[in-house]
Amino acid sequence: MRRFILGAGLAALLAGTALADNPQFTGADPHAVFIGNELWVFPTGGPGGSWAADRFGAFSSRDLRHWRARGELIRREQISWIKDDGAPAHFLWAPAIARRGGRYYLYFSVGPQNPTPSRIGVAVAERPQGPYRDIGHPLIADGGHGFEAIDPMVFVDPRSGKAYLYAGGSAGAKLRVWELGADMISIVREIPVATPPNFTEGAFVHVRNGTYYLSYSHGRWNGPDYSVHYATAKSPTGPWTYRGAILTADARHQGPGHHSFVRTPSGAWLIVYHRWERPPGPGPYSGEREIAIDRIRYRSDGSLREVAMTDGAAAPRLAGH
Repeated sequence: MRRFILGAGLAALLAGTALADNPQFTGADPHAVFIGNELWVFPTGGPGGSWAADRFGAFSSRDLRHWRARGELIRREQISWIKDDGAPAHFLWAPAIARRGGRYYLYFSVGPQNPTPSRIGVAVAERPQGPYRDIGHPLIADGGHGFEAIDPMVFVDPRSGKAYLYAGGSAGAKLRVWELGADMISIVREIPVATPPNFTEGAFVHVRNGTYYLSYSHGRWNGPDYSVHYATAKSPTGPWTYRGAILTADARHQGPGHHSFVRTPSGAWLIVYHRWERPPGPGPYSGEREIAIDRIRYRSDGSLREVAMTDGAAAPRLAGH
């Protein structure tokens, strides 16, 4: 997802701890992970004012109601290679976080796509809140052949220990996968994969009971068709079997998407995503997207039930809170 407006909801979080229900706070493209008993959310945008697509921030909660701002992770001017393409302006979006060997790795998109190709970068830190250090060069510099290098996601397979980078979408609507080196900042090889049906962008992978789930956004980022679909496989690189849509617009929320799945310490599954708080209507929508958290439920055969979007206090809480 390439556009983000940072509004008063997120600005309020910057003062310290803020109280929230669904929607949780203003933001987009959230990547969520549990660190201990605390849920951390890494969204597009960060400390700053409107259109603050020049830095990343993080937010954490122990109960999914009280949110603590974790400050600034990295700023645009700290990325040494960002101006190498000669484009007149640059934006940061769609962060993804991975952990290995006691370190944290922040993967991110750098645009614009036009007039120069978008790129994917990575920065490293000793703590989830940073500060993160840019590795000095883009991880993916130019996909070529209509591929748009956006929306990175890194999945470390618990079965093999291998790390995989998933990226791509929007204009080219093409998914590509690379195996990362043990250092998490180098490419071992690209793995050919088929782009699944209805893929637009925002790939995410998780595994449950031996089944790998590839979920992703479909549609226009600021339109009513934006939604989440999924496919399954017996390996983290497919071949994938398309299963359908699981998160679509309803009477009170439009364009839900660019999500992440996360398992709570008690074993429940959640989806963290953004949406437009508005009734049905034609796009393009304007204003601010909001981050929400809802429950994921699996059928006995492992398939996913459609997500029911919640409002206010109906939003999920963590066990014990």
